Amino acid sequence: MKLHTVCPQAPRTWTVELRCQTGGIFLVCQHCPQDGQRVTAESARSAALAHLARHARGDLRAPYLRICQCHDRGCRWHRRHRGCAGPIRLLLACERGGRIWRLADACGACAAATAQAAIVPDTLLAAPLRPPSARPRHTRRRRGPGERVRVGEMLSYLAAALPADVSAGARLLALQCALRTNAYMHVELPAGLLRGLHIDAAETCYELERARWLNVVSGPGASGVAAKLRDVTLLTQSPARPDRRRAADWALRTGRPARRGQTEHRLWLLRVYLAAHSDPSSGEGLSECDRIIRDCGLHDQGFHSVLMRLAATDIVEEWRICPDSGDVRWRLGPGR
Repeated sequence: MKLHTVCPQAPRTWTVELRCQTGGIFLVCQHCPQDGQRVTAESARSAALAHLARHARGDLRAPYLRICQCHDRGCRWHRRHRGCAGPIRLLLACERGGRIWRLADACGACAAATAQAAIVPDTLLAAPLRPPSARPRHTRRRRGPGERVRVGEMLSYLAAALPADVSAGARLLALQCALRTNAYMHVELPAGLLRGLHIDAAETCYELERARWLNVVSGPGASGVAAKLRDVTLLTQSPARPDRRRAADWALRTGRPARRGQTEHRLWLLRVYLAAHSDPSSGEGLSECDRIIRDCGLHDQGFHSVLMRLAATDIVEEWRICPDSGDVRWRLGPGR
């Protein structure tokens, strides 16, 4: 019997750099032999994400063939911690003020320890083929925890994909768009959904257009708004899947204020974040303070006041900041 040597697969990590040179800004990829691609200052971020997304779609692997890439590099991408642990996911990170962007496989522990990074929500990139004669099996889909995880990951991703000054209302709209988009990056939001978000649709759409995250196709009007998303990295997340739409509905129901005085978007967004990161049975949750502030677009000086207002309305039953780690522990109220 003849033995065949198995060649090791190339690492699943891709890095692009935005270099300011004579003649403009150039996107340089360490994995592409051609010269740098010239981009404008306005399109540099979206061009970098699009380039990384193409690399990821061109190197699909089964989960058991993926390893934590930062572990291979001696964990120089993040602060020291107890070691690799958790499932392998795609992690989007930026360095040097957004001049360097990296997309790589990373374990859950390393992802949590990496600054200025977000997990790209992990769904199947391609569904397995079924024989023509096979009849589809109707199985009951699990609900609840899956929707929480999906919303939490999408908030983390949007924190990296959107500029830091994007408002909470625009982030709520972006969350709905990202979860409801189809395979062609088109999304239609009916007028009733926009009213349920308690947002000024024209203002928030303009804000996301200014951030070069979407282009409005029609509206806002009596029938709603139609838009085309420019964040092509979302194509790696199987758009138009029913579970994504259920997650969007869950976020809408969870954040909807129960009474007047709770419609402020910062309160809504933080409420969705806390619910997404809480145990569904006990309502208890734990997260890093810095990550909450980043994912919800909150400034440090406003975080405590927003959390205290949620506690005053019984949405949060109790909360505290651990003095040693700086992590935030909370328990949601009975109306969770």
